[in-house]
Amino acid sequence: MPPPLRSILDHPAVSGRYLVPQSRKVNSPFYVDVPGARLACHHQVVDPANLTLVHFHGNGEAVADYVPSFTDACAHMQLNTLLVEYRGYGASSGDAQLVAMLDDGLAAVQTANLEWSRVLVFGRSIGSLYAVDLAARRPDIAGLILESGLADPVERFLKYAKLEPVGLAAHDVVPDIQHFFNTQRKLEQYAGPLLLLHAENDGLIEITHAEQNLAWSASTNKRLVRLPQGNHNTVMQLNWQAYQDAIAQFVQQITSA
Repeated sequence: MPPPLRSILDHPAVSGRYLVPQSRKVNSPFYVDVPGARLACHHQVVDPANLTLVHFHGNGEAVADYVPSFTDACAHMQLNTLLVEYRGYGASSGDAQLVAMLDDGLAAVQTANLEWSRVLVFGRSIGSLYAVDLAARRPDIAGLILESGLADPVERFLKYAKLEPVGLAAHDVVPDIQHFFNTQRKLEQYAGPLLLLHAENDGLIEITHAEQNLAWSASTNKRLVRLPQGNHNTVMQLNWQAYQDAIAQFVQQITSA
């Protein structure tokens, strides 16, 4: 019997409609055991003494999409990488559930035995919600990067949810969204270095989300890089050099501090 839901957001009418698990898998995964699932992550070490970038990908993506192009680029910057796979994605077991997955980044870092002060957390699109949550729990991380990130996810979660057939309504789920995914509250708890990357013409998650996250952050060392080319799904590819340069500059700033 599956464990009871922590939140109504983990109901198939919400998580099952919003999350889009992908089947692409990495070779030789780095396994992380969490309650109810085993995550098939990817861990690449350049030098144990260096920073490790802990990455949360987008909704219709998988860890395999970032190996080896993104991980090689990170290695060129002398970054280790820990790419966190979601439940039900890639070779991970379990069900993809919005709230249940909030604890998984913490488990991945602990399994990899990483020192929090040497961890750089990165979240893309929906992954920004998990990156921000981890930063709020562990404000002693080295830095936080949000790419194409969400500010308030209420509208997006409700847009895809199928509530009426199971006897639910918006007022049943909005309180849990505001409780578990309160980005404002979480960013106000994180005062470390922050880099935001966002396409100027992102038609899926508008750049106003990045502007709002920038305003909410308690950090005094924060920067929003507006990328001129592409959209939500092509931002990295079409701005590859500027994208890498922004991350490299951020890393250099942290390591030289």
